[in-house]
Amino acid sequence: MIIVGATAQQRNSSISLGSSLSPTGSTNWSPDSGHFAFGFYPKGNGFAVGIWYTRTLPQTVVWTANRDDPPLSANSTLLWSSEGKLILQRNQGLDAIAIAPGSASSASILDSGNFVLYNSDSQIIWQSSDSPTDTLLPGQPLLTDQWLISSLSKADHSSGEYKLVMQDDGNLVYYPLDVQNACWSSKTAGAGDNVTLHLDNKGQLYLMALAST
Repeated sequence: MIIVGATAQQRNSSISLGSSLSPTGSTNWSPDSGHFAFGFYPKGNGFAVGIWYTRTLPQTVVWTANRDDPPLSANSTLLWSSEGKLILQRNQGLDAIAIAPGSASSASILDSGNFVLYNSDSQIIWQSSDSPTDTLLPGQPLLTDQWLISSLSKADHSSGEYKLVMQDDGNLVYYPLDVQNACWSSKTAGAGDNVTLHLDNKGQLYLMALAST
């Protein structure tokens, strides 16, 4: 798992309907600040679709779509269709990168590293931060029943062997994937189902109990 510390304002870059990306052409979309990018990055002998932090060398991948799929070929295309669907075209057919309740009318990659789809009322209908892979970004909470799964290596972001879970009893627990016994816990079981894990822009990682309504 990765905890990325970066001070980021919520500037964004709006993506036009009909835009597309490919590994050999225009490879990514990024906000004006250039802190993060969304698009194709190298994976093994091919490519994957994800989000990465651009201000480090090598660049730090923070989210990957369909992370356990085989590498994509160079003739794959990521299409932001005129119907508001984010579609991956590859040799095996079509895959949806973002499954949203209805069609989106606009999309943005925010300066926080979050990739967001909006409906015609400018309401968020899908965002990458709701389905984290191995990384927690500043300002991104890990909510109840969400988890991070480690990557196999720095170069291979397929699912690894460990899982960090924000349980519905308020306990943050670190498990090996293949066994039920925890390696570590925050020892906050019984705190309730409104506890979330937060990373702030100062790099402080903490649990917070949200006020009940």
